[in-house]
Amino acid sequence: MFESNIEIEEVLGNLTKSKEDILRDQLEVIISKLPLDLSALIENGFKYKRIPKEYLLSSMLFSFSTAAGRTFFINALGYKNYANLYFAIIGSRGDVKSEAIKTATNPIKKADDKDYETYLDLNRNKDDEVIARKQTLIQNASIEAAHQVHFENPNSIGICMDEIFGLVEKMGNSNSRDGIEWRNFLLEGYTNGVVDVSRKTTVSFRIPESYPTLIGGLQHQFVKDLFANGNLESGFIDRLLFTTKLTENRVLRSEGIPNGCEDKYNQSIKNLLEYKKQSENPEELRKQFQVDFTNEAEIKLFNYIQKLIDDQKEAKPMIKEYLSKMQISIHKFCLLSFMMLNASESTFNTKLTIESVELAIALNEFYFLNFQVIIEDTIGEKQKEVSIDDVIVLAKKNKASQKAVAEVTGVHKGTVSKKWNKN
Repeated sequence: MFESNIEIEEVLGNLTKSKEDILRDQLEVIISKLPLDLSALIENGFKYKRIPKEYLLSSMLFSFSTAAGRTFFINALGYKNYANLYFAIIGSRGDVKSEAIKTATNPIKKADDKDYETYLDLNRNKDDEVIARKQTLIQNASIEAAHQVHFENPNSIGICMDEIFGLVEKMGNSNSRDGIEWRNFLLEGYTNGVVDVSRKTTVSFRIPESYPTLIGGLQHQFVKDLFANGNLESGFIDRLLFTTKLTENRVLRSEGIPNGCEDKYNQSIKNLLEYKKQSENPEELRKQFQVDFTNEAEIKLFNYIQKLIDDQKEAKPMIKEYLSKMQISIHKFCLLSFMMLNASESTFNTKLTIESVELAIALNEFYFLNFQVIIEDTIGEKQKEVSIDDVIVLAKKNKASQKAVAEVTGVHKGTVSKKWNKN
């Protein structure tokens, strides 16, 4: 049962909307819940660079996820979780996917540029052992190189690609050792599993808790390849957060995003990177920070996860598996939401409140519906349209009025009245 007439009308209204319309509504709710520094970048990116809002949102989430690393964690409902997540931006050529990623990851790139210059200075004219390079983003690397970079930067590595089709193609090729190892690395890394590398040609090493993040664009016609050749069966698909094209701006402008807007966002990422860098200092005694929940926030999280478990009973196979992973991703989103809400002022010593959990739930549900759209477009499993009779049954069950049904469906009130008496 629903708690208010507004909630009833919202549910009835959603029954008559397309999934894309609901996603646009959800997107606006999420943006409204973000700090002004972040929502302003999304709005201005859309206005001045025509970057779809949903693309920039995913790219920003990736950047916060990568910048936070293993420096912060939560321990809720008996599980320890970090904030690493994987994103796939689905679109066509020219949909500004790359610009979204570039805009959001720019502060991390600049930090990597600075660390690279330091690396060159430290190793210039050096005859003895080479000092390892500090690096966060990986763009073009073999799996061996990715393992090595992660070993030298254990807090996090961000795998950032304009197009992930090449990686998908490798992962689907049973004869490609590189592809199989990439998939295993990402599967294990999602839950921060151990990476143990033992090869004859390289020095052996071990990462006790891995932390990879992933983002990349993928054109519509290649989505079916993503679902093929073991990616679905292995569970890799269930770990991806898909972003479909929802918003479009056709008005060209000569000016770019206001500098102050980008500066404020960049500072939030820099604050996280500074925390991560400090924790990597050999002299730093405290390497990680646990973020505690308020009682209200933990109860909200508990009730939401119980609902996910309940929803699995009636779900179809692919949805059922995805709901299972949502029980993990909600933990990650809770921590990520906390980071986003507190990064501008570096107020990380506060508790995780219900505000963070509500934002996390909104994000989790947004990407879940995106996944359903991808399934419908790729597999062709469209749900049957909801009839007016179905809407009336739901309305009567929750004590909504005939007027509410007529308003949200657009069906004439006389027709609603006739059908009302039959159901």
